[in-house]
Amino acid sequence: MATKVLDITKEHCPMTFVKTKIELSKLQSGEILEVLLSEGEPLDNVPRNAKEQGYHVLSVEHVEGTTYKVTIQK
Repeated sequence: MATKVLDITKEHCPMTFVKTKIELSKLQSGEILEVLLSEGEPLDNVPRNAKEQGYHVLSVEHVEGTTYKVTIQK
């Protein structure tokens, strides 16, 4: 169960990961952030950048249309 949901489907890189990182910084260790984002650059960059920052990417799922959900654990 996600601790917080962040919708960045209207955002563009690099703001997609900036906003994701800000939300992750507010979470306690072990808490989960679900990020709704669009396919393309955000879908490529947010999971990769989260892993590089030491977060655990639990899943990447297609929601509908061009929207995906990335589940990240702090």
